[in-house]
Amino acid sequence: MPTLNLFTNIPVDTVVASDILRDATKAVAKIIGKPESYVMILLNGGVPIAFAGTEEPAAYGELISIGGLGPSVNGKLSSTIAEILQTKLYIDSSRFYIKFYDVQRSFFGFNGSTF
Repeated sequence: MPTLNLFTNIPVDTVVASDILRDATKAVAKIIGKPESYVMILLNGGVPIAFAGTEEPAAYGELISIGGLGPSVNGKLSSTIAEILQTKLYIDSSRFYIKFYDVQRSFFGFNGSTF
């Protein structure tokens, strides 16, 4: 159930969005070690964002997972997601924050219940 919620101030067209969703799904599943069938990626483009006092291209992400996170995994995720954003949207990695949440099963709902 890893869920990555991405926000960027760059407008994102449908083709680029599909590429990002596909690449991020594969990366999150592989790095965390969870099946792709449980990974959710949300991409919110054109969101007003100021970073370091400017509105130059920037992004913010939150990744929530039931287990699978930790210092080395988080570093790999941060690097990989930043690389995807750099490649697809030209957002410099120095203008991207990502926050990680490791949650208990009972704090995440799915299919009318919780995990």
